[in-house]
Amino acid sequence: MTDDKLDLLGQICRIPAGARQLDLACGKGEMLSRWAAEYGLRGVGVDISSVFLNAARTRAADLGVADQVDFVEADAGTYKDAPESYDIVSCIGATWIGGGLEGTLSLMRPQLRPGGIALVGECYWVSPPPPEAGEALGMTEEVTSLAGTAERIEGAGFELLEMVLADQDSWDRYVASQWWTISDWLLANPEDPDAPAMRDFLTRARRSHLEYGRQYLGWGVFVVRPVPPGTSDAA
Repeated sequence: MTDDKLDLLGQICRIPAGARQLDLACGKGEMLSRWAAEYGLRGVGVDISSVFLNAARTRAADLGVADQVDFVEADAGTYKDAPESYDIVSCIGATWIGGGLEGTLSLMRPQLRPGGIALVGECYWVSPPPPEAGEALGMTEEVTSLAGTAERIEGAGFELLEMVLADQDSWDRYVASQWWTISDWLLANPEDPDAPAMRDFLTRARRSHLEYGRQYLGWGVFVVRPVPPGTSDAA
């Protein structure tokens, strides 16, 4: 997600000062720290990586919001806070923590205050792919179309309110930048025991993106809200 699209997402969410956000699998905490600086929210980021969390704390300090955000080293799939503690619960691109989109939304729901929103990042098929595309990209049953994604959101008891989708250029920047990083690592560590596996991964990653990913695979953040019990679905 580019800076512009992250800013757009914040505008779409209509974040009031003093809002609370829980960011599951927060990585380096860019969204949480930036929104704390821009909107005055407070929040908690949860991730299993101490390396990412150290970077997140540094970023929060750089933006002057270290007193507004807290970063917790824990498994985002099992992390629990007091029920109904947050106005926003997010999981951007890590729905594996709940075994898929619907399971992750189920994890997020108890933490949301009434009227709160959830943000979830997920891949989708831009157009129906050939059978070999899913295998090449390492994605099979877990990816569906945009319409299928909306159906899964509704099936989990949520209403789709908005979405911000990556464009082709930002998707290329995300994928291709990894090629350079891995290539640099291989040049610096040619005798590392992991080098053959990394070299094979790089070859497959480049080919699968160029042959299938650019044409068939998309990614976006979906803004959703729980449907109150007893309410008919949005459709």
